[in-house]
Amino acid sequence: MISLKILKILTLILLITFGLNSCSGGDARKISEDPRVRVQKNLAEGKGIQFNSKNLGSGNFEFASSNELWRASLDTIDFMPLASVNYGGGIIVTDWYSTDQNSNESIKISIRFLTNEIRSDSLDIKIFEKKCMTELNCVISEKTDSIIPELKSKILKTAAIYKEETKSKKK
Repeated sequence: MISLKILKILTLILLITFGLNSCSGGDARKISEDPRVRVQKNLAEGKGIQFNSKNLGSGNFEFASSNELWRASLDTIDFMPLASVNYGGGIIVTDWYSTDQNSNESIKISIRFLTNEIRSDSLDIKIFEKKCMTELNCVISEKTDSIIPELKSKILKTAAIYKEETKSKKK
């Protein structure tokens, strides 16, 4: 019984707080009395919501499945477990991967997308290697050998193929 009263009071306080925070606090002398003018001004400043608009346009939404470079990257490293994938942030990070369960070496790949265009400078790939003598004694270093250009080349070739397939489907 007491918890229900406390919940009601907290809800009321929360609603009042949100209501007061939404007040603009602007100078009433500088705001037009005409509601249509105020609505247009608020919409132009991004302060309002417009319902039943006759001027509905389609947005330009670009999903990960329509980005050839993104798809090619995921397809190229599909054998590795993924730790973090963020299309909006433009990064793919794999988890540590080893071909053998008993091996003391594993790798981790990080792919950053610098642009959506299929170019050699559109990807920043880093490969990290972990070598462990015991489970608590591991050394992590960044690999700079020939696997990075090979991986980048494979991703770019696959992305180019996906782009051609998309063009042929549109025709």
